[in-house]
Amino acid sequence: MATKDTKREAVAVFEDAEDLDEAVRGLLEAGFVEADLSLLAGRRTVQRKLGHAYDAVEELEDRPGVPRVAYRRMADPAASEGGFIGAIGWAPPLLAAGAVVASTGLVTGLIIGAAVAGTLATNVLAHVFDRRHADWLQEQLDAGGILLWVRLEDEAAGEVALRILTRYAVHDVHIHDVPSAEGS
Repeated sequence: MATKDTKREAVAVFEDAEDLDEAVRGLLEAGFVEADLSLLAGRRTVQRKLGHAYDAVEELEDRPGVPRVAYRRMADPAASEGGFIGAIGWAPPLLAAGAVVASTGLVTGLIIGAAVAGTLATNVLAHVFDRRHADWLQEQLDAGGILLWVRLEDEAAGEVALRILTRYAVHDVHIHDVPSAEGS
């Protein structure tokens, strides 16, 4: 039972990103918010903070002070690609329109050109960040699984979280207490 100095959270280890995504979808549909979810930080960050390497994520699931990162949904790769291709497809007509408008005003042409460039840059950056996220997930899987913590507000939330996590996680689904600063 949590005290004023501790918070309760559910923890689970997932063996693939799809199961993690399904569990998170279920948690969000059940009323949890992304701010309630955290994942193990990257291997180098964890090693730097703990001062040593770890062999498996199970060593870290109940350990206070383990570095975490906020859960972030990875964008659908097809949607990112589609957005990038869509932006490229719109570029010629927008540039042509920009040329017409630019003939009447340099500033307007620059604004349209910047908007097109901004759209393309945003899509490229989204793709790069999603690739880094996928690499990070693979690093977690190589260490034994993806570790997810879920902050719990009360016992009822714990029951809901355990039910959802047990449906998708292969092992190490449980609730534990952590120092308040950890679970916040």
